[in-house]
Amino acid sequence: VCLTCCSRESMVRINQICHKNGIKFFTGDVFGYHGYMFADLGDHEFVEEKPKVAKVSSGVEDGPEAKRARLDPAETTVVKK
Repeated sequence: VCLTCCSRESMVRINQICHKNGIKFFTGDVFGYHGYMFADLGDHEFVEEKPKVAKVSSGVEDGPEAKRARLDPAETTVVKK
């Protein structure tokens, strides 16, 4: 359900109905340069893409830089949440 141009009371009431019935709910509006958006998706699954952490070879370097995890922006992994 998507709402716009509604009173706050209407949005809250309709969101409560949607939430109880497992229906996804979106509302928003724009007032010139300002606006808002709200989404109640209940329980849902999504994936997030994160850069892979490069493995540090042991014994090659020493010091604080060697202990820091290195991110490889060219390679990513998908994490389901």
